Amino acid sequence: MSLADKLESLVLTSPEYQTYPLGDFSLQKGGTLPSAFLAYKTFGSPSSPAILYPGWFSGLISDNEWLIGSDKALNPENYFIIITGLIGNGQSISPSNSSISPFPDVTIYDNVRAQHQLVTDKLGITHLRLILGWSMGGCQTFQWATQYPDFMDICVPFCGSARTAIHNQVFLEGVKSALLAAKGRKSAGSTSGRVEDKGSEDRKWTEEEKTVGLKAFGRAYAGWGFSQAFYRHELYKSGYGAKDLEDFMVTFWEKWALSKDPENLLAMIQTWQLGDVSRQEPFDGDFEKAMGSIKAKTLVLPSMTDLYFPPEDSEYEVKCMKPGVGELDIYPSIWGHWAGGPPGNMEDVKWLDDRVKKILAEAPELGSTKKATTA
Repeated sequence: MSLADKLESLVLTSPEYQTYPLGDFSLQKGGTLPSAFLAYKTFGSPSSPAILYPGWFSGLISDNEWLIGSDKALNPENYFIIITGLIGNGQSISPSNSSISPFPDVTIYDNVRAQHQLVTDKLGITHLRLILGWSMGGCQTFQWATQYPDFMDICVPFCGSARTAIHNQVFLEGVKSALLAAKGRKSAGSTSGRVEDKGSEDRKWTEEEKTVGLKAFGRAYAGWGFSQAFYRHELYKSGYGAKDLEDFMVTFWEKWALSKDPENLLAMIQTWQLGDVSRQEPFDGDFEKAMGSIKAKTLVLPSMTDLYFPPEDSEYEVKCMKPGVGELDIYPSIWGHWAGGPPGNMEDVKWLDDRVKKILAEAPELGSTKKATTA
């Protein structure tokens, strides 16, 4: 059997994902998630250096697998790769797979602490060679770098941020409000909770409300995920085979949104809106101090045309890091946020993969990346 066949067999025969029990998991903003669990999947040998690859907003475990392969930087023959699902994604503990109602506020800090528990207690890993992620996966990567600064050699957040910007809050308020409108509810704002009407957090959705709300959510999202240039050049035709713009709205955006649970989306939006690496001890809201605490070699990769994680924010993040720690490289792409996402544009996939290969080859090891025990 060839190496390629072995790798294909590894991917095809491994389970869709596993779950790791977290018990009654205490939360940063107070309260607990009872009987919590984290979804994850591994690739490669546990004896290889470990890489953590957290999932993105609404993404399933399988949605991260496009960046793994024998021809990629994330090669299971060389690394032990761990994908984790965001709390609220429908695989890790979420409104849709638990009886917890209302579902409490979960922060990116909480997600990273849960991942740390998985990595150390279940998988026996004491150090990671690399942490990387797209979008909210990038936000989690920044959180790891500040929350556990000695735990990894390298961080590569792509199309993500260390703090959810004000303009990003505006975008999230728009899609959140479109979804809630189907229930006749209003958003309480980016920092005040999910709904305006206290006592209405415990919501039951009819099928009609789900359909109306999720379609509206998808169409509101459509103007943000890709750039103006993407639409100007009608790349939805060549990239996704859409007949026209309306076909793209239906077959890509509405289809994506309709595959989700509305309460899961609201829970994850809340997590996204609360994103800020300085909201933890010992930083007490000092963003510059938090970014200056990063020790891992950090390659920050924004997209030139990303509408909610713009390069200007990334430039400031790198500026706040100590000399020699942070490096900025900007996707020369008109695919907007999707420059770093599940592939439609293979040129952007190669651009990203080349940079991950390079930093893996060049960055020094800061600690042992071998597993301490077997899973």
